[in-house]
Amino acid sequence: DAEVNTRKKTFTEVQTERLEQAERTVLIKCPPKLNEKKLLQYLSSHGNIRSHFFFENRGIHALIEFSEKNSIASLQDAIGIPSPAEHHVVPFKSRLFTFTLKNPVSQAAEETLVHLSPQSHIPVKELIQKLSHADSISDQMYILLNEFQLTEENIKLRFLACSLVRDFARAYFPDSMVKPFGSSVNTFGKLGCDVDMFLDFHDVRKHATKMKKGPFEMEYQMKRLPSERLATQKILSVIGDCLDNFGPGCVSVQKILNARCPLVKFSHQPTGFQCDLSVSNSIAIKSSELLYIYGCLDPRVRALVFTVRCWARVHGLTNSVPGTWITNFSLTMMVMFFLQKRSPPIIPTLDQLKELADEKDKHIIGGYDCSFVSDLSKIKPTKNTETLDALLSGFFEYFGNFDFRKNSINLRKGKEVNKPESSPLYIWNPFEQDLNISKNVNQPQLEKFVAMARESAWILQKEEKTQRMINKEPWGLAALLIPFGKSNPNKMKNRMKGMGSETIRSLLDSLKLNNANSLQKVVGK
Repeated sequence: DAEVNTRKKTFTEVQTERLEQAERTVLIKCPPKLNEKKLLQYLSSHGNIRSHFFFENRGIHALIEFSEKNSIASLQDAIGIPSPAEHHVVPFKSRLFTFTLKNPVSQAAEETLVHLSPQSHIPVKELIQKLSHADSISDQMYILLNEFQLTEENIKLRFLACSLVRDFARAYFPDSMVKPFGSSVNTFGKLGCDVDMFLDFHDVRKHATKMKKGPFEMEYQMKRLPSERLATQKILSVIGDCLDNFGPGCVSVQKILNARCPLVKFSHQPTGFQCDLSVSNSIAIKSSELLYIYGCLDPRVRALVFTVRCWARVHGLTNSVPGTWITNFSLTMMVMFFLQKRSPPIIPTLDQLKELADEKDKHIIGGYDCSFVSDLSKIKPTKNTETLDALLSGFFEYFGNFDFRKNSINLRKGKEVNKPESSPLYIWNPFEQDLNISKNVNQPQLEKFVAMARESAWILQKEEKTQRMINKEPWGLAALLIPFGKSNPNKMKNRMKGMGSETIRSLLDSLKLNNANSLQKVVGK
């Protein structure tokens, strides 16, 4: 129920609530064995605890959320500073604490095993075993979703990481906020994914507009720089140095200031996250909100996206290192486009969402129209009742037969349009309409994707579920998550050679590759 209630809220409401929650939260490193009841009892003397959980990350940590923000100030007043026996300490008082027992031996009898909240997903091998016992492909897809999606605890930890960075930024910019964007907030984040965060000065700009009343104007004297980019670089350079020199647990800090979007990369050891910090990226936030809306509209949307992304990773179609591979963002957009193309559509086009927008939803950012409805209740539910089994097969068949040479993917219109230029894969940026979000993908990678989609469609169509279950072999989605050629190396080769079946012949004919040999070559990669 809690998840359903969260789903109904607008993107902005959820973010605001989570950021406020993070400001009432502390993170405590605990001894390997502890008495949970006594720890909570001690902390409760500083104020009511709203929620808490323990997790493992280079030792046991406790995330404690107080009901009131002033409980943290009370706790900080009672906390000591580490003695500078071996190292001199930087006297920055954060919301990261270490809890130790004064008399570990006498308290040993009171130790209890605490429940640890998982912060990473199970390995694919274990997942395949779980999936093999499910009753349908739909069930398999929901199992995968539940194993891989961000948990409530993990989301709290992500917002806390942003809130701790914000404590540094506020030393220089008291009105600033640090907010997560991308997979941490768009409902498509997988356990273990990086935290993208940005420094937001919008509250400062709102403050500026308030001063327009009355017969005169007063404004702050501020340093003026020739470009916004230079200002961004200077701000990030200082915050990066700050995290590097004074930030407890901030390690491997890299300032990448000459990138198209300047950023600071760092590893946040207390939470275990790899973090990327940039400055106000309004269009990236709108993309996060758009995906949040699509993810909330129908449970099948997230189940299909998680499945396709896991499948792509297993087959080497996506990679955590940048390169010529399809990115998770591009794959997600391909799934959204496919769902817009169903009859009836499962999700609306961006133009349809724009038509539902009211005055407060109107946003023009850098000359681009980023307006769309934010209130989920204004969007009519779909009348489409297709099962996830049908949608997964449909996705592989659709893109296995897509004319990539001629057509591009446009989520604004929800239809294929002629490619404006010759990139192998062309997916229009939903907002910056002159950009192709998949420009990095080369022809061999696209051909490999098409070949894998075709092979997967074939497996789902032909594999005999009952026989495989009797033989205790992976079936359905589980069979798709084993790299092709590993379970039976000859099967694929024979399938390509054995041209007797009409189905296979028509499959090969419809594939937009030059000939059957090039398919074999691509599949063999």
